[in-house]
Amino acid sequence: MPKKESLPRLPAIRHGNSPVALPPCYHGHMASSPILTHHRLRAGMVGLGMIFEDTYRPLFENLCADGLYRSDFGFVDVELAAVASRTGARADRYRRQAAGRIPNIESFAGADAVARLLAHGVDTVCIATPDNRHFEVARTALDAGKHVLIEKPSVLRLQELDELDALARQRGVLAKVVYHKLADPDHKKLRTHVADGVLKHVNNGYCSLLEPKQISGSQFAEWIAGRNPGTYVAVHYIKLIDFTFGPDWRLTRISATGQRGLVGPAAGPTWDSVQLQIIYTYADGREAAFDIHTSWVTPDNFPGYVEQEVQFRFDNGIWNAHQRKRGVEVTVEGRTPTEVKITPNHHYSSAFLEPWGERSQRGYGIEVLQRFFEEVAFVEFGGPAGERPTRLADVRRLGYNDLSADRNTVAVVQALEAILERHAQGVPGSMVEINCARGGLVLSVPGRAKTTVLYPERV
Repeated sequence: MPKKESLPRLPAIRHGNSPVALPPCYHGHMASSPILTHHRLRAGMVGLGMIFEDTYRPLFENLCADGLYRSDFGFVDVELAAVASRTGARADRYRRQAAGRIPNIESFAGADAVARLLAHGVDTVCIATPDNRHFEVARTALDAGKHVLIEKPSVLRLQELDELDALARQRGVLAKVVYHKLADPDHKKLRTHVADGVLKHVNNGYCSLLEPKQISGSQFAEWIAGRNPGTYVAVHYIKLIDFTFGPDWRLTRISATGQRGLVGPAAGPTWDSVQLQIIYTYADGREAAFDIHTSWVTPDNFPGYVEQEVQFRFDNGIWNAHQRKRGVEVTVEGRTPTEVKITPNHHYSSAFLEPWGERSQRGYGIEVLQRFFEEVAFVEFGGPAGERPTRLADVRRLGYNDLSADRNTVAVVQALEAILERHAQGVPGSMVEINCARGGLVLSVPGRAKTTVLYPERV
């Protein structure tokens, strides 16, 4: 089981002689008395391909650097203790690249790599192998009493799903699957609108996800034989549809077709592209149809790594989203464009219903405010009082928000106001020079020799 250690109680944060109250946690997990015990989780990783590089690697490195804390479970050190792969080559390369950022990782390779990883004493196992290899690894890990996290799709057959679910319940551990697109801000906002009754009764939809040729031709060339891009990526939208619009319907019909001949023989079992249709039926007999097109033969020089777009049509509106361009258009009868904007920005500040059921308010507009308070806290509490001037100087050098770095912006505004004022007086075409011999901001009006100094000092 995870190691549990005691941690000395932290001293109260003080400003001068007065204690400063810690702010309540905004994520809603603040305990009445915060837990300060120290724990450790040892993770094992099976599969070190693209998904590991893009997501698990930065996760483990961040956790190694910062740890994990929440008031309701305390401090947790999450350690990538061991990895399992077929040859060990990628593990050796990663250990060299990550030297100094993470502790030493045990690497196991070969036919018995997973068994040796489990014997190494891990608490959790993350599985990012090709999808047709998930089941055996997950079953072995669950049977050993380990919590398991599997990349999408979890398995390829319901019989396998049933077996893993039953095994997890028997062993008293978690068996989870990763569908990271459920946490995309645009998708969360879509589900929020549905849950709140803004968008009502989805009728049909279209989804497209097109991968470049390098996916099938290089990164996953070793396992695509006999496989298809629908299983590989359409599952993201299958899950999105089922999770966002259910559960008041039943899955009714599924149909599909596809094309072959580029990544495999024209008459073989390896598919270039797949077109899938899914039909759900509501309790009142109305149907909802969804077409999902996927491919992994898009030209590599396409202007974007992945082409992704969705359109969902409701009784009272339409949702259009283009993930590569990060654009969303939404129409809600009687509510857009005033109450609900047609082209919203879900990344600035938006209320979300998180996939795990929590309500949150997130976005870079909030993050930049939180950063300000972090900077203030650093100045006031980030070390001995005698070093406060140094900390203050460090923070003032942050040009993204310090007033001292705003001179050019203000100069432009001042010049603009003066130019527009002259224009409003019937004299268009004025110009402002910056830091010339006559001053810092000097206004010239067409046809007039005389100039106006708006600001005499250097900008």
